[in-house]
Amino acid sequence: MSIQISHLRRWFGGGAIGLLLVVASVYFYARHRVQNALSEVPAKIGIEIQQSAKGFTVSRSEQGHTIFKIEASKAVQYKQGGHAELHDVTITLYGRDSSRFDQIYGADFEYDPQSGDVIGKGQVQMDLEANPEGILHPDQATPKELKNPVHLTTTNLFFNQKTGNALTRDKVEFSLPQANGSAVGLSYAANTTVLTLQSQVDVAFHGATPARLTAIHGTITKNPRVVELDLPRLQNGARHASADKGTIYLRPDNTVDRILASGNVRVESEDSGSEKVQSNQLELLMADKQDTVRSATFWGDVRMENSGSQPMQGNAGRVILNFTGNNVLSTVHSQDNVRLVQQQKPATASAGAQDVEVTASVIDFFVTDGRRLQRADTSGAAQIALRPTPSTGQQTLVTAGKFQARFDDLGQLASVHGAPNARIVSQTPGQPDRVSTSDTLDASFRPGSGIDSIVQQGHMAYVDGERKAWGDRATYIPADQMLVLNGSPRVVDGGMTTTSRSMRLNRATGDAFADGDVKSTYSDLKAQPSGAFLAASDPIHVTARTMTAHSSPAVALYTGDARLWQNANVIQAPSIEFDRNRRSVLAQGSPTQPVSTVLVQTEKSGKVTPVKITSARLSYTDGERKAHFEGSVQAKGAELTITANVMDVFLQPRNQAASNQSLTSTGKIDHIIAREQVVVTQPGRRGVGDQLVYTTADDKFVLTGGSPSIFDAEHGKITGVSLTLFRHDGRVLVEGNNTSPTVTTTRVAR
Repeated sequence: MSIQISHLRRWFGGGAIGLLLVVASVYFYARHRVQNALSEVPAKIGIEIQQSAKGFTVSRSEQGHTIFKIEASKAVQYKQGGHAELHDVTITLYGRDSSRFDQIYGADFEYDPQSGDVIGKGQVQMDLEANPEGILHPDQATPKELKNPVHLTTTNLFFNQKTGNALTRDKVEFSLPQANGSAVGLSYAANTTVLTLQSQVDVAFHGATPARLTAIHGTITKNPRVVELDLPRLQNGARHASADKGTIYLRPDNTVDRILASGNVRVESEDSGSEKVQSNQLELLMADKQDTVRSATFWGDVRMENSGSQPMQGNAGRVILNFTGNNVLSTVHSQDNVRLVQQQKPATASAGAQDVEVTASVIDFFVTDGRRLQRADTSGAAQIALRPTPSTGQQTLVTAGKFQARFDDLGQLASVHGAPNARIVSQTPGQPDRVSTSDTLDASFRPGSGIDSIVQQGHMAYVDGERKAWGDRATYIPADQMLVLNGSPRVVDGGMTTTSRSMRLNRATGDAFADGDVKSTYSDLKAQPSGAFLAASDPIHVTARTMTAHSSPAVALYTGDARLWQNANVIQAPSIEFDRNRRSVLAQGSPTQPVSTVLVQTEKSGKVTPVKITSARLSYTDGERKAHFEGSVQAKGAELTITANVMDVFLQPRNQAASNQSLTSTGKIDHIIAREQVVVTQPGRRGVGDQLVYTTADDKFVLTGGSPSIFDAEHGKITGVSLTLFRHDGRVLVEGNNTSPTVTTTRVAR
């Protein structure tokens, strides 16, 4: 967020010098003295008049000090009508305390004693010079050194010794060491001590800061010492400033105390792009050292705009710039609904960027070397808003009790620290807000692209609808809206609680990613009477190395030694995908680690024994009560092993559990259908076929397809179209077909 401090410094430095047009105020001071001198000439009261070889001399003294002296090359002559003329006149004014050495000179002056008019015919010139050590030197002594007198030139100057008023309608020119200028028409009203520059005020400043000041009208008053300009305009190269009215307040020594510009104040620059500052008023306070600005205050609807490579707009109720030394900017204080907006441009076509908006009650900027922003602090309510470009309707709002910003060597925003009560809110149309809170936050910025990351620490909490998360530390990446949690992170989402070493939450999509020692517990479950394996209301637990969870549907994928269980029902696999809403499972094995599932089998005696099933893949949906196994399937129970390529295990509904059995013992096998390369193994017996159907109700196996056969260690091999094995008594039923109708029943001793 770049700010051209050097431009502001040049403006206020140049503006302060420019408004030194107040030297014209000394002009009416000289008029007053000349009026007193010339009005005394014809009366000869208290005046010594003598004719010297040099010419005509008139002087007036009080208490041994000469107040003024008039010298002319020719003696005073009275014409018909009482007019008096002086030629080649030099008037020197010393002041009652001998502190001045002002000179007014011209070729011809005319005086009318009846009207009291004194007229400087033709060109009249003035040199205004202070002489503070005059009282220490002999009377009428010339100063040892003339220090840059102010020089003024005009023509046809009228003033009246009776009223004290002075007037010229001609052009007035003046010059001083750092400037020269002019105005058209000048008048002085003695009763109000107001000197008026009638029109076309034009001042050119030269030296280190060349500039030009114009106004359509100006007035200067003696008490109070004030200079007022109408429609002042100041221009310095590509920079210019303007206002409806400018007012300059002077000290007793006629140096500038403060300057006030009011009405449509505008400061503009086109050095590198267009920069504009507008306000209702601008006040400059000058230091005791002349030409040095102490402070500059914009107030009343202050607006700033920069349309350069990094466009920026801002507004505030009041902005105060404080200076030290030789117009060196040190601090900028902005208050009253401060708002700064910077439009960012992505570094590449594929890179994202955000517009950054900062709002606060107060923002204080601290400047190094008068030109480079070092840091900025906010006071009161403060907020940083991030909006992606192009706009998608999304925005991220960052708030804290106070923000402290740091800037890089180019004056661009580098980092922001916020504390206490840090808060980040991500808003997406049509979705609930995603909110994270913490004790502190630290944001880092990419030059020209906006915020790179935000780190939150201390009591970090995150809320996204029903999802809540906690941790010691969180890092937010606005580019992908990813929130990374570290330090014992914990997430609760709709009855699911997950802990891990680290966790990532996508604030845009709601997806969650956990890594390292992942542990999830699904609680607040309702019992599903028609369900089976996961039908109980008891918590479902999952552990793994990683987890990926989606908010809609509520699906979580666990990988790396994943284990899911509810009561005695257990699934272990390299990868388990669990759908919380459907209570479904997709498990995937690997060549070194198959899927392992533990179910239970209830014998006729009521004895419940576990059945462990391994496979390459498993899919299960509790509403269907069917577990589908694929790839090297092996089901192993008490004295029984079944292998096949495909196996479907159908479970009993939870509400069919026996009254003498715990309702939590879900996952009871109802029947099994195995296909493709089926092998049934019992102690001393082995059966093969293409398909097997096992039912727990009568504890029997039916082998069919591919010439099923049974090998018995005692009775040999038995084949047929269909083989039925009864586990409770060891019977085998062999069935043929139309071509082999023979049926053989064999009882095998066990």
